[in-house]
Amino acid sequence: MNENNNVKLKKKRKIYKLTIVFAFLDLCAIICFIVVYFTPLKDLVITTALNTMTHKYLAYVFYSDKMVQDVRNSNYSIPVNENVDLDQIVIDTSIKTRYDSPEEEQILKRDPGNDDYKIINVEIGNNKGYLVAIYDPSRVHLITKEVLGTKLGEKTIDMCKRYNGLVCINGGGFLEEDGWGIGSPMGYVVNNGEIIWSSGYNPNAQLIAMTNDNKLLLTIDSAENAIANSNVRDALEFGPFLIVNGTPMTTVGDGGYGRSPRVAIAQRKDGIILFLVVDGSALYVDGATLSEMIDLLMRYGAHNAANLDGGNSSTLIVNGETYNKLMPNAAKTGGRYVVNGWGLLPK
Repeated sequence: MNENNNVKLKKKRKIYKLTIVFAFLDLCAIICFIVVYFTPLKDLVITTALNTMTHKYLAYVFYSDKMVQDVRNSNYSIPVNENVDLDQIVIDTSIKTRYDSPEEEQILKRDPGNDDYKIINVEIGNNKGYLVAIYDPSRVHLITKEVLGTKLGEKTIDMCKRYNGLVCINGGGFLEEDGWGIGSPMGYVVNNGEIIWSSGYNPNAQLIAMTNDNKLLLTIDSAENAIANSNVRDALEFGPFLIVNGTPMTTVGDGGYGRSPRVAIAQRKDGIILFLVVDGSALYVDGATLSEMIDLLMRYGAHNAANLDGGNSSTLIVNGETYNKLMPNAAKTGGRYVVNGWGLLPK
């Protein structure tokens, strides 16, 4: 009798385990169905995957070529069709005591004993962001890895320390050779008015530059022309341009860039430089859309702004420490290997 009971009990346990397994498989199938057919998630997965350097294939795991193209057609951006007018930037680094909005007060009211920069904690979507106001634009310079053209990259934290930077962010893209930030810069790199790296002459390069007048120039041009005709001292190649002369880029859907950890550089009309870094995960499932970046930068008075390399590259270094929380171990590792960036350097 006891043996029969034991056999029945074992069968029940086996059936119970199988039920759990099949329930789990059903749940996975439901999740996959939602990802494939629920439009907001479908658009997010496809646009985000297509804008990563090494994970574009993920867009085609669940979706057909036609579905991917349909999503592309419904999520895109329209750039501002005008040239940056640097005459609109009038640099004024004096301390202000009157403010027109809460955001103006956050920017202009300096921290006691710190006339160099101020960090403002912000929220973008459901993620933390860090907006850095740099009061003297003449101190914002390009930083690069020690030797360009070599296979080995350098972490933003190490570049920043080598330049004695107070605040640094990562910059442009690079050609990956191992999937983790090792390779040469993509496009032009200009330092102190000299082209120190080039992928070849390109009259249509998206240049994010600082001029000798300490103004942020966003221009579609070759570095050769920008140096000769636009007084450029430092530049790298990346984009898109988010704000030009106070006019934001138009985004349809999510803008075609998905949601991701992100980095941007901007300048206000008074000359104050803004660094914006948004947290997210290395899985590209959260972070910010470009439209969310634009909205926040506009609120804080950005007059010209450009997107920088995001995703796993997103790094904010403050006083020799990793300030953002891109990955669980970012504070310990100092983030990803990159090739260049922007830094607030000593006088």
